[in-house]
Amino acid sequence: MKCRIKAESKGRIRIHAEIGRMSLQEADVLEYYLRSVTGVSRVKIFDRTCDAIVQYSGSREDVVQALARFRFDDEYAKTLVPDQTSREAGRYYQDRLVHYIVRRYAKKWFLPHDIRLAITILHGLKYAKEGLKALANRNLNVAVLDATAIMTSIIRDDHDTASSVMFLLGIGDILEEWVRRKSINDLAGMMSLNVDKVWLCAEEGEVLVPASEISAGDMIVVRTGNLIPLDGKVISGEAMVNQASMTGESMPVRKTEGSYVYGGTVVEEGECRFVVDKASGSGRYDRIVKMIEESEKLKSETEAKAANLADKLVPYSLLGTGLSYALTQNAQTAMAFLMVDYSCALKLTMPLAVMSAMKESSRHSISVKGGKFLEAVAEADTIVFDKTGTLTYANPKVVKVIPFGGNEEDEMLRLAACLEEHYPHSIANAVVHEAQLRELHHEERHTTVEYVVAHGITSMIDGQKASIGSYHFIFEDERAEVAEEDRILFGSLPDEYSLLYLALDGKLAAVICISDPLRENAGDVIHKLHGAGFKNIVMMTGDSEKTAAYIAASAGVDYYIAEVLPEDKADYIHRQKQEGHKVIMIGDGVNDSPALSEADVGIAVNSGAAIAREIADITIEADDLEVLLMLRNIADALMDRIHRDYRVIIAFNTLLIALGATGRITPQTSAMLHNLSTLVISIYNMTDLLNKPAGLLEERNGEA
Repeated sequence: MKCRIKAESKGRIRIHAEIGRMSLQEADVLEYYLRSVTGVSRVKIFDRTCDAIVQYSGSREDVVQALARFRFDDEYAKTLVPDQTSREAGRYYQDRLVHYIVRRYAKKWFLPHDIRLAITILHGLKYAKEGLKALANRNLNVAVLDATAIMTSIIRDDHDTASSVMFLLGIGDILEEWVRRKSINDLAGMMSLNVDKVWLCAEEGEVLVPASEISAGDMIVVRTGNLIPLDGKVISGEAMVNQASMTGESMPVRKTEGSYVYGGTVVEEGECRFVVDKASGSGRYDRIVKMIEESEKLKSETEAKAANLADKLVPYSLLGTGLSYALTQNAQTAMAFLMVDYSCALKLTMPLAVMSAMKESSRHSISVKGGKFLEAVAEADTIVFDKTGTLTYANPKVVKVIPFGGNEEDEMLRLAACLEEHYPHSIANAVVHEAQLRELHHEERHTTVEYVVAHGITSMIDGQKASIGSYHFIFEDERAEVAEEDRILFGSLPDEYSLLYLALDGKLAAVICISDPLRENAGDVIHKLHGAGFKNIVMMTGDSEKTAAYIAASAGVDYYIAEVLPEDKADYIHRQKQEGHKVIMIGDGVNDSPALSEADVGIAVNSGAAIAREIADITIEADDLEVLLMLRNIADALMDRIHRDYRVIIAFNTLLIALGATGRITPQTSAMLHNLSTLVISIYNMTDLLNKPAGLLEERNGEA
């Protein structure tokens, strides 16, 4: 694309595309293409002026080269754009709102009175129909209140008031639909930008490639703990697939030859090969949109109580109307109770506050699946950490490889990487990365790989049974032996490292020593979490007692448990909940999945296993533990906003009823102020909850 740089500063560049006109579709293609460029953090496109602002943290040269390569007709760039975007939706609702207002005043200024009257009655009958429908279902809700107000005004021959009320309700409906759709599309866009890699079955074997390069008809393989990135039909293998995000099923579903699998679901156990039916694109985005829309059902308890109370207040509004008219015989005074309802404001503003909090969380690399999880974060008093990849760095490093049985060091590392690359975990990633640094190419030499959760991996390589994993797995489950001549070396293994054992045909072949140091700011974050209201901070790990004790003391946690299995973690959390604690669990591996499910809030590290991310209620970046403080801060601020909204809405609308009942304001003015206040609160609820930088957290109630 031919463009010129209009302005530039550190990490920010503004360019102008040298084209005559930019359509909405072209603006979307350019935006999503730039957002896929490595290092680009934010993109804003101005389609009317053909300008673009790009913020980046990576290389400026990469951004410039990406712009030079870009073409609006590039098919790959087009596949990055979802079916629906905020830009297209925004223009649609802008036009719809303008046309609605123009039609209103065109009718008022140019149509004869009798025709305007007929139109008002016709529109009023639509509201009456909705009200009668609600009554038929034995619901006294806002539809009944609106229908009563409109039809009463028409019967009283106050057609201007009826018309104004319907106009304001129509404006409110358009704005409600607009802001909700924008929030959902923006949030879905943030959550759908991760580019997954997949194992492609090619002629030369299994090849790891970006999902964006996969086309319909390609064959890919997915194993235990991994995400199924695309839709397709299974041609071989057998797997238990967790597809709760698609169907809501709580139990995994068995998939065999001929079964259909869906992108975004996760293999809990087994492996399968399938032919891709639909390439990367809108399907996954649409599922994310569906998840977000359904997440509004996951209301916080406070939000749900407020909405339920609003419905309960509708009968009192109707009762107030009847009593007011009976006592005063003044229809206008009685109308004051009909022009104002609490339900409309509460049901619109509070979901917007939740979606705004979810969107704000996404900007801090926190993905939240529903408001009730943010409320649980705000109320939690216990937080449980898995050690590896959370309290310790997400990128542990291989320090040394100690060969046994006369094996070569590099060859053993090559075999280990060949096995470990199929199961994403920080320790596995460390092994694969070390092999890459040593330029040890490990093409596929093994048969079917079997993953034993929380223990290790087994396979057949060159006719030998290969096993890699923990001490317990290699020596107790697999019953591997140490050769007599290696016993002295085995007894001198270093204690300061995490140890990964590799066995071939029942004989210890190598020990891989992995450095997994505590994060530099872990102790400071733990201290701040105590100040934020967490009474119990616990670390659980499958590592040795000695390593766990050292990390726990350095981090300053209240309690630790070493050498645990997945069920042990889940059992501990279950006991804590029975004792009345609200528990958060943070993990990144397949073995953390039971505990993530058991906790009130499961938080997964997004660089970890796909199944952990799927099961978790919240996912976070692992780069900095300060993000946990930001999450707690957002959760606290959201609950404060919901409580404040509730008080303001109840107080202001009660005031409007009082002013109307005493004749201080007309029903038309009351309706206008009610709808205006709802709009103002809705717009306010779309603003950020926090103004302070990440990591700064006010201590609760002044406690240190």
